[in-house]
Amino acid sequence: MTQPRVVVGAAVMAGDKVLAAARSYPPELAGLWEFPGGKVEPGETEAEALRRECREELGVEIEVGERVGDDLVTGDGKFLVRIYLAEVRSGEPRAVEHSRLRWLTVAEFDDVAWLPGNRQFLDSLRELLTEP
Repeated sequence: MTQPRVVVGAAVMAGDKVLAAARSYPPELAGLWEFPGGKVEPGETEAEALRRECREELGVEIEVGERVGDDLVTGDGKFLVRIYLAEVRSGEPRAVEHSRLRWLTVAEFDDVAWLPGNRQFLDSLRELLTEP
């Protein structure tokens, strides 16, 4: 059996909010919300892939922080999803490849329809954002 392809996502933080992005494609996923990111290319580290994806998808430079939650295997074992905390270092996020961006507080997490593969990370983020 082949190893799953690693997909990384950035939980981009600003104060008590996290950035969510609405997919514009493919049609069956359009309108669902996710953490920006994508596939790790051969020879790239996960952090390098996240920085590249955020440049391409959001037009920003980020600093990658710690992992959030546990690994998620999805797509019938084809993908291994990992989410990392991140902060914008330069630029202002804009929807380059997504239809919309939205900064969400913990109380607003359930206001958007998340991709199933991203929803499982929300509890871990809630814990991080509500720690005293």
